Amino acid sequence: MASERCVALIAHDEKKDDMAEFARRNRQTLANWRIVATGTTGGRVQDACPDLQVTRLKSGPLGGDQQIGAMIATGEVQMLIFFVDPLTAMPHDVDVKALMRLAIVYDIPMALNLATAGQLIDFMRSERA
Repeated sequence: MASERCVALIAHDEKKDDMAEFARRNRQTLANWRIVATGTTGGRVQDACPDLQVTRLKSGPLGGDQQIGAMIATGEVQMLIFFVDPLTAMPHDVDVKALMRLAIVYDIPMALNLATAGQLIDFMRSERA
């Protein structure tokens, strides 16, 4: 059942505005999924879409990426939308790579940019139908 499916939302600092706008534009589709997000990203999504239920985890550098990775490994997260900023060095780059590796190992759909996230939203809509 689509309402039991879970999507994780993460955005690097320079991409948080993009994620908030993405959530705002797609809130009807996202409302049909359980949403988990790293702390600051989750706060920005909630500000943009107060009607969405967002479970906020720790900030990415403080363990949020690893929390979502664990949720992928246990089957609690079925989709990852992670707006990555390729132009800014990340001190927690190892955690980011581990998270992406888990999404690949557990074969869940993963979007790393807006174009691919749009494709996942189309998939999410079709899952609802």
